Amino acid sequence: MSALDASGVTINRAGLPVVRAASLSLKAGSISVLLGANGAGKTTLLEGISGVVPLAGGTVTLEGRRIEGSRPNQRARLGLAHVQQGRAVFRLLTTEENLRIACHREGSIEQGFELFPELKPRRHVAAGLLSGGEQQMLVMARAFVSRPKVLLIDEMSLGLAPLIVRRLMAVVRELADRGLAVLLVEQFAALALATGDRAHVLRRGRIVFDGDCASLRDAPEKLHRLYLGEGADGDPGGCFEMPRPMEEDLP
Repeated sequence: MSALDASGVTINRAGLPVVRAASLSLKAGSISVLLGANGAGKTTLLEGISGVVPLAGGTVTLEGRRIEGSRPNQRARLGLAHVQQGRAVFRLLTTEENLRIACHREGSIEQGFELFPELKPRRHVAAGLLSGGEQQMLVMARAFVSRPKVLLIDEMSLGLAPLIVRRLMAVVRELADRGLAVLLVEQFAALALATGDRAHVLRRGRIVFDGDCASLRDAPEKLHRLYLGEGADGDPGGCFEMPRPMEEDLP
């Protein structure tokens, strides 16, 4: 049984379909990478799975249990964690207090510091005073100490230095190796494909590819065609942005 299944998910915004009958399956101990041009619907799909926005159609199943009708906090208690864009920390609370909010049992905040030892010397510092990279580490650690079964991550590298991006990606791989099912939306396509196991490409709200990461990692021209649409007019349905080449962006 999959850790999470999304089947036929359709999501509307302002009355218009943004995600159209999208289906994907997440396995425990595996990273699924979700790629696509700007405006393809990646963030909206994650928000629909976590309950931030309602579904217009389709189902979401967490370990065999239908959850598409439940609220985000209910899904979180069942083991679904969502790391959204923007490094949303409680800025006036300390690093330790941010972690304590997410803990389900006493002492588990130390697991967050074990995941990111860089945060330990900053445990009594207000989160608003942390660097961007430290804040993203805190957001990831906070999700981890909530003891999720499925982790959705949306553009964790946004605005961060290459060294921090690689550090975060290594932790994502570690979390999957510990048994979590991860769905990762990431602008650094090559690094994500090198780290992940399964790849999905979303174009105009539809899943147009579902296969092994290696099949795209070793064929960048295929990934470009999937972004553009084979035989299409070159308009990906939104603000088009090609996947970023890691060789140029991350030393």
